[in-house]
Amino acid sequence: MNKQIVKYRNEILANDTSGHSIDHINRVVKLSQKILETEPTADIEIVQIAANVHDVIDEKLVADVELARQDLRDFLTKQKLNENQVDQIFFTIDNMSYSKNLENHIELPIEGQIVQDADRLDAIGAIGIGRAFYYGGNKGSKIYDPKIKPRTEMDHDSYREQGTVINHFYEKLLLLKDQMNTTEGKRLAKIRHDFMLEFLDEFKKETR
Repeated sequence: MNKQIVKYRNEILANDTSGHSIDHINRVVKLSQKILETEPTADIEIVQIAANVHDVIDEKLVADVELARQDLRDFLTKQKLNENQVDQIFFTIDNMSYSKNLENHIELPIEGQIVQDADRLDAIGAIGIGRAFYYGGNKGSKIYDPKIKPRTEMDHDSYREQGTVINHFYEKLLLLKDQMNTTEGKRLAKIRHDFMLEFLDEFKKETR
């Protein structure tokens, strides 16, 4: 992987305290590589770059999204990527998020499907549980309130409204297993999904 790309994403995300810092990016890159081994038709370079920069223009993480987008486009162009490659990377990172797909499912090319699966895998399982509480604490969310029921109908804006951490499992995390794209993504998601169910079962026992 181009050292300049790693340096670029590190400079933007190094101080993140919302669960989207460098450790998250590294796991998404590693998971993308694992899924790539089962998807031989995918463009390795597009997958690797998109996995590395997928959060650097995220509206949750940057103050000025348009400025961040232009900066990323300029940076990628300097990395000797052609316009089509840059457009492919942007299409993936613009459309892979859960919130972007709440109202209408966006069909991604195989490269985007791989990165999306990898990102979603890092949102579930043991690491997903940890990240959910870490993000909730960062935003001042309650851990659990039985009076607040999970939402079943959400659009992009309502999704951004903070609920409880436990409700987040029912509003998003437990739904991701059935939204995976690749065969390997689905296999790994099943394992992590089952672990979350065990956790929630134990959590409920301890809060009765």
